[in-house]
Amino acid sequence: MGNDQKPARKKSPNLQDKLKRLNLTRREDLLLHLPLRYEDETRLTPIAEAAQSTGSVQVEGEITDCQIQFRPRRQLVARLADATGALTLRFIHFYPNQQAALTMGNRVRCVGEIRQGFLGAEMVHPRCRVVLPDTPLPKALTPVYPTTAGLTQSALTRLIANALVGQPLTETLAADSLAQLRLPTLWDALNFLHRPPADVDADALDTRRHPAWRRVKLDELLAQQISLRQAYRARREIGAPKLTASGALAARLVSRLPFALTAAQVRAVSEISADLAQPYPMQRLLQGDVGAGKTLVAALAACQAIEAGWQVAFMAPTEILAEQHELKLREWFAVLNVEIAWLSGSQKSKLKQAQQAAARTASLVVGTHALIQEGVDYERLGLVIIDEQHRFGVQQRLALRQKGGAPHQLMMSATPIPRTLAMSYCADLDVSVLDELPPGRVPIRTRLARDGRRDEVMAYVRKKVAAGRQVYWVCPLIEESETLQLQTALDTHAWLTEALPDLNIGLVHGRLKPAEKQAVMAAFVAGTLDLLVATTVIEVGVDVPNASLMVIEHAERFGLSQLHQLRGRVGRGAFESACILLYADPLSQLARARLKIIFENTDGFEIARQDLRLRGPGEFIGSRQSGMPLLRYADLEQDADLVETARALAETMLTPTPEQADQHRERWLGGREELLKT
Repeated sequence: MGNDQKPARKKSPNLQDKLKRLNLTRREDLLLHLPLRYEDETRLTPIAEAAQSTGSVQVEGEITDCQIQFRPRRQLVARLADATGALTLRFIHFYPNQQAALTMGNRVRCVGEIRQGFLGAEMVHPRCRVVLPDTPLPKALTPVYPTTAGLTQSALTRLIANALVGQPLTETLAADSLAQLRLPTLWDALNFLHRPPADVDADALDTRRHPAWRRVKLDELLAQQISLRQAYRARREIGAPKLTASGALAARLVSRLPFALTAAQVRAVSEISADLAQPYPMQRLLQGDVGAGKTLVAALAACQAIEAGWQVAFMAPTEILAEQHELKLREWFAVLNVEIAWLSGSQKSKLKQAQQAAARTASLVVGTHALIQEGVDYERLGLVIIDEQHRFGVQQRLALRQKGGAPHQLMMSATPIPRTLAMSYCADLDVSVLDELPPGRVPIRTRLARDGRRDEVMAYVRKKVAAGRQVYWVCPLIEESETLQLQTALDTHAWLTEALPDLNIGLVHGRLKPAEKQAVMAAFVAGTLDLLVATTVIEVGVDVPNASLMVIEHAERFGLSQLHQLRGRVGRGAFESACILLYADPLSQLARARLKIIFENTDGFEIARQDLRLRGPGEFIGSRQSGMPLLRYADLEQDADLVETARALAETMLTPTPEQADQHRERWLGGREELLKT
């Protein structure tokens, strides 16, 4: 028994640990930690009047009763009365100091929302404090701050109040700029937002359109712009191979195409070509709608690098997409005598070793994340092309770049980025936009259909196949999920095979072996399959001009970008095409909004703009894996004019006053901007 010891008590986090969770490690952090909302404690509402109100109110009275009740569960219940009436104060969780404050006879001031309970009007977990009859009311609104477990509002408020007492923060914007923009100094703005007077324009404060809020949002956007522009300039100090070429290889490829380049493609090729000839690494984003021809532009960029004597690595996020790129690139480059190597994670050991050896010297290496694995080396990597770059994490993109020292980098995205988002989060990139589709593309008709109308959908499928067309049927899951009772690809394939015995039906999903996937896709491309049941592995890259109908199961479960990408797999030929979105009732408000947007719009840029409005920038750009710091206060749609202003200010600050720009960036980002530089 002598050796028995009690387990050590887990040490509770101290104040510094709690503050660190909120990234509050400096005085500036506290000052820039602004309220989520405000409560008006500058006036008292009589209890009788408060009982009829909605929203938070402040009442004051005397405690006439207080006791701990045990039914239906342990809770602290008190009665508060003034000259007009009484209400119940109820605490499901409480501490001894709260019980002491609610001693009978104490005068107490409480803030909270009133609801009707068994005993009439009651407040559940109100904020209460003991007062004297002559305790003055505050003259400013009471801020409510974002906080974390174990850090109370009162403790956080005290810390911020102490920070406001010190030396004013140095102003980083010129006085004439502030006058022109009609904005206050940062110090005045922060003091106002932490302690707004009771007579403030409540609407301007709540909607964050007040000049004080606009000043803070401008500063936040400016810090982001400075950081990204500094990263952009720093890259220009890094040496990179000048990929100059006569253009003969690209010209040979273009001459063998059965179509002419669009004006947008010609413009993008010219922009990329000029970048590749520079002695610093290109970092360009090529974005365009579904079917705009991004892969061909990338292939022509690869031609320039290869002709200049350098290697090109082409990385895609999924194996099926990488395979599609490889097939297309082999078709284009076959007559150009360009050596192509293929790398994927699923290759068997012997084949993988052979391909890794080939990748060392091959002119063009195509594959998945296998391109960045240990053992894959390149002798002369000059250009890195990353498709659907937002689906790779920061470290993956960085690892590929480091394989070649400082290669040029071309990133492609079939998710058009709204203009304000591009200005805000892509300020360290050059951007080329393919804003037109090749001629002859037939518009795709989008139809919505409830799950119960499957018979009509099946009849339409038969009609399309009878006319010689092919059909995609897309499902969101491979196996049955207990939490999401969705129709699976496996079950759907079995059901369709039984329901349509006269059709040739294939199945493709991410868990098939590469050879099996390739065989199914090849059969569909060749036209020997009438209908292809698939998961979202066919979201991007698959090009079958004869496919003119797509049915998407449980469309309400997909994001807008994914629905638009999937829809873009049809309408790639000269035939009238349609996309049927099957959905199950009841629809959530968000799902209903998404289906309405995709039904009413075919322009990817407009869909992206509305998607940004629904989801916010963090989810839209995948910032949790991209390394981008999220904006806390600025709203890219509401504050588009401030994004423009911040861009202009960043340029003017960086040249004559770089120290001031550094100070501004450091104040807001505090060294957290490093991942932006990947």
